[in-house]
Amino acid sequence: MENPRVVDRLCHTTGLLLVLSGLVHLGVFAVDGGPWDGPVSWRKPITFGLSFGLTLIALTWVTSYLRTGPRLRSTLLLVLAADCVVEVGGITLQAWRRVPSHLNMETPFDTAVSMTLAVGGGVLVVLLTLFAVASFRHRPTGPTGMALAVRSGFAILLVALASGAAMIARGVVLTRTGHQEAAYHSTAPLKPLHGVSLHAVLVLPALARLLSRSPWDERTRRRIVATAVGCYAAAVAGAGVWAVLTY
Repeated sequence: MENPRVVDRLCHTTGLLLVLSGLVHLGVFAVDGGPWDGPVSWRKPITFGLSFGLTLIALTWVTSYLRTGPRLRSTLLLVLAADCVVEVGGITLQAWRRVPSHLNMETPFDTAVSMTLAVGGGVLVVLLTLFAVASFRHRPTGPTGMALAVRSGFAILLVALASGAAMIARGVVLTRTGHQEAAYHSTAPLKPLHGVSLHAVLVLPALARLLSRSPWDERTRRRIVATAVGCYAAAVAGAGVWAVLTY
């Protein structure tokens, strides 16, 4: 499948289905109840469905501004879409089984799911890093401020990837050394940093796109985007400080 339009539609549809999955589980949570926090809760299929769905939709749109070959972009997006489905599917499966999805080595099946999710996380790191590198190798296209928004969004997204990798690494170490319960709670300090930095690649380009439809001149629009980037970076830095202080 090499037609960029077909790939874009497929990725958008997949993203919408993942978002719908998150919303459906929000309804399940409203009916079934249970804790919101902790390794076993409906929070995980809700937040992961929404986050992965929105991220897939955002990246499908944002990468259209990158100066990459259409075949390479389509291939990376298809792998990304498949990986998002695997991640959300594994998390949702374990939520229905009432067992933790990540860092769970209690049974061979749980270990297989946990390792699949970990490998999927590694695939995400590779894919998104490739997109980030592409955004800095060649100036992205688009309206005034879009290049800054796209590059800043991907740079901040790398912070999300690093914090996610750190959570997995610390959890695996604690699990392997016999501290299973501590592993489940070890990710808490980095969750705000991970969550805040994850969606800059959607928020900042969306702002640049909205400003392109405003009556303001290019200089004003560029300043607004730069200010937004600064504010977002400050929020990420604040979450980073909190993570350091509570880690």
